Amino acid sequence: MKTLLLIPFLAASRIARSLSGLRRLLAFAQLQAGVCHPVPRSTVVLGAPELHGTGNIHIGDGLYLYRDLYLETRGEGTIHIGDRAVISRGVHLVAFDSIEIGPGSMIGEYTSIRDANHNFNSHLALRDAGHTAAPVRIGRNVWIGRGVTVLSGVTIGDNAVVGANAVVTRDVPNGAVVAGVPARPLPVRSAA
Repeated sequence: MKTLLLIPFLAASRIARSLSGLRRLLAFAQLQAGVCHPVPRSTVVLGAPELHGTGNIHIGDGLYLYRDLYLETRGEGTIHIGDRAVISRGVHLVAFDSIEIGPGSMIGEYTSIRDANHNFNSHLALRDAGHTAAPVRIGRNVWIGRGVTVLSGVTIGDNAVVGANAVVTRDVPNGAVVAGVPARPLPVRSAA
């Protein structure tokens, strides 16, 4: 009797897994259709990113891309995401020049990485004043917490950690731990 009661639940579970797989396959296909470079089959895409601009995006092997990503490249701008990186839900990457994310790096939810700032000219509307762009480089095995903002021209070194909600306005050295607005190095405590 118990087995008969479980049959509808097992069937529903199989259907849900099949639908989940189909959604991921569709998201992968939408990503591939929107970028200029091949997407490796090892890439896991949990939801189709919102893509804008030229689609000049390079994706490494073994990426894990969460839902609700916003990826934009303008003009000659490029985005390079290294092997085995994780880009969490709601991340915005906007490149007018270039954004490079190193292998094994993890970008927390709702982080914004932009390589350009609006120019300000009192004689023009802000939206017509253009942009000034400088490359953003994020090293290998970097952990960027939830809600971080990384501004143009910043380099974050290998194995660095950026605390949640930090605003990174200047370079972060290899292995450093930074947090705050603006992001500053945290004192390192030695193990007891």
